[in-house]
Amino acid sequence: MTQCSSPVVLIPARNEEATVGEVVCKILSQLHCEVVVIDDVSTDGTIEAARSAGATVLPLAIHLGAWGAIQTGMRYALKKDYRIAVTMDADGQHQASSVKGLIEPIRCGDADMVIGACVKRGSRARHLAWMIFRRLSGIGLEDLTSGFRAYNQKSMILLASRKATLLDYQDLGVLILLRRMGLSIVEKQVEMCPRLSGASRIFNSWWVVARYMLASSILCLAKR
Repeated sequence: MTQCSSPVVLIPARNEEATVGEVVCKILSQLHCEVVVIDDVSTDGTIEAARSAGATVLPLAIHLGAWGAIQTGMRYALKKDYRIAVTMDADGQHQASSVKGLIEPIRCGDADMVIGACVKRGSRARHLAWMIFRRLSGIGLEDLTSGFRAYNQKSMILLASRKATLLDYQDLGVLILLRRMGLSIVEKQVEMCPRLSGASRIFNSWWVVARYMLASSILCLAKR
């Protein structure tokens, strides 16, 4: 496959030294593609581990958060003329073996963006958040917070633009923006593994969940 026809895998990472190397190695062993790790000002050996495993590393100068890192990756992908980008987490939850199935609806022209959904995962807080956001946003997708996603070039252009820069999180705001601009979103059921290390940055405490839900609820109501 040419560079344009093969996907690029984008991995935002912050202090993921313990897992990012293994994640990159698994992807490269199963897929013929470039793996790009966007380092969000890590203070450990994330950059070295990712490079040693064979990834292209984009080190950010300032902390931008997961969504800012993904936007950086999308701009890189567009500059390199990639037609499909896949976002994966650096903690080992997402399986490289699921990527081919994830991008198939895009290759067939059936979707602009595909979510790798795994509804059986997550805490009660996560499932409560999903239920509330489905009602507030009018988006009937099952897994609203999965970071395992595939995008075509059209959706990347939109999400790399200034319109999407002020989003705090990569999940609900992205979905609302894509829907408002008439792009199609589908879900593909996938299996996910337990994290190799660490914990969710959003669903690791009720206080953080409350902050996330407030920000996302305001976003839903404003867009409606």
